[in-house]
Amino acid sequence: MERFSIEGPVRLSGTVTASGAKNAALPALAATLLTDQPVELARVPRVRDIRTMTRLLEHLGAECAASGSVVRVGGWPGGDHAEAPYELVKTMRASILVLGPLLARRGFARVSLPGGCAIGVRPIDEHLRGLQALGAAIEVEEGYVTARAERLVGTRFRFQVPSVTGTENVMMAATHARGTTRLENCAREAEIADLAELLTAMGAHIQGAGSEVIEIEGVDSLHGARHQVIADRIEAGTYLLAAAITGGDVTVDGARAEDLSPLTAALHDTGVEVEPTGSGMRCRGNGALAATRLETAPHPGFPTDLQAQFMALLTQAEGTSTIRESVFENRFQHVPELNRLGADIRTAGRLAIVQGPRRLTGTGVMATDLRASACLVLAALVAHGTTVVDRIYHLDRGYESMESKLQSLGARVERVDQPMDL
Repeated sequence: MERFSIEGPVRLSGTVTASGAKNAALPALAATLLTDQPVELARVPRVRDIRTMTRLLEHLGAECAASGSVVRVGGWPGGDHAEAPYELVKTMRASILVLGPLLARRGFARVSLPGGCAIGVRPIDEHLRGLQALGAAIEVEEGYVTARAERLVGTRFRFQVPSVTGTENVMMAATHARGTTRLENCAREAEIADLAELLTAMGAHIQGAGSEVIEIEGVDSLHGARHQVIADRIEAGTYLLAAAITGGDVTVDGARAEDLSPLTAALHDTGVEVEPTGSGMRCRGNGALAATRLETAPHPGFPTDLQAQFMALLTQAEGTSTIRESVFENRFQHVPELNRLGADIRTAGRLAIVQGPRRLTGTGVMATDLRASACLVLAALVAHGTTVVDRIYHLDRGYESMESKLQSLGARVERVDQPMDL
């Protein structure tokens, strides 16, 4: 099993380019099921979840071809094949995003309940409630969701909680519904607006994506399109935090200030300044870090997907910091591993208390999920000695060529496939 070997401490400097957003590319790939014409997506990251989604599309009968960061899907011909089996989707929660498009095009879909990182309960109730409001008959049995509808019908639907993938799934299904659909209490992440941009290019009529209310006027069919996926704000934020924790100077090309304002505000509270550049954002570490209080929340709050990485930073901050995780109930699995490196972190339910600064010392640690992997890599950059981060297949689900990008900034990191004695 592959792992990272990281020698620290190190000060990062230079420029790195953010890849396309995994969480925007996945719904975009699912949206290709809404047409029988080719769709070309640019700036698609080459990560494990993308490969899983393209294999799923091919299983359904679509033709996929990748060249660098461009993926071309030949259009889904429809037909009787409308099942996403467990074997293909067990490692990726985003697989549920094919449910809405399959139902809208075929009138039938059978999709395995999704897998992914074990960071807490993430039910798909909002997806199912939204599709039922559009007229679908839903059954959940033997680990599969089965949905049927002769033709979806526009409706008014309010999400009980602002689910990102729920908003995307119901929005995609509504593009083929008869009449107008009004979705309320929608998630407002940038990835939803990006999906709406693609759907609009395909001929959909959508207003309000990125706000709490989205209106979709259904159409009979969608056509092919070309679309460039937005840059990954979580990857960009991770490299900005890497600069901050190492006291470095890093520019992340492709990073957008409007997507990262919660992070930049939190960094400001610790004494770190981030400024926009012509092509992205620049973070410069400037000495001692100050403790702060942080709470995760749906966008435009602080993203839960950067919580673990920010906790690594706070191990180097002067004083007592607190982090309250309000999104997922099981997202502190990285805490024992940070403590193995020498951190002083206590948890009480959804609250983490971080005492710093602490001198971290390299040792063997194990990643438990995607963002925990990135957290441990950041901590290893300032730890004294060699840190081996095991189970980096989690990391490969969402970060493209992380070791190469870190090496370009001066990090001493190597991907190895043999165990190391520490």
